[in-house]
Amino acid sequence: MIYEVFLKKDGRDEYRHAGALEAANDELALVLARESYLRRAEGSRLWLARRDHIIEGGTDFVAPNADKPHRHHDGQAVAAHRKQVREDRS
Repeated sequence: MIYEVFLKKDGRDEYRHAGALEAANDELALVLARESYLRRAEGSRLWLARRDHIIEGGTDFVAPNADKPHRHHDGQAVAAHRKQVREDRS
C-alpha cells in the first residue's frame, strides 16, 4: 500500500505534505515514516493517509469555482474606482 506522509511542528503552522512511501501495513508505514521523514526532527506530529482512501475532486467538480476573479484581486480595480470617484467630485 502507498501512504502519503504529512508532518507538523507542534504549535506552529499546518500539516505539510512531506512525501510518500510504500509499506505492507499501517504499523510498518509508521516506522518507515518516522525513520525516513523525522530523522532530523522535521516535525513533532505525523499523519499518514493511505492513498487508496484519499477522495479526489476531479476537474469537472472543481471547475465551477475557477472563474470567480472577484474573489481574488490585487486591489487595482478598487483603487481605480476610488480614483474615479475622487476625480468626479472635483
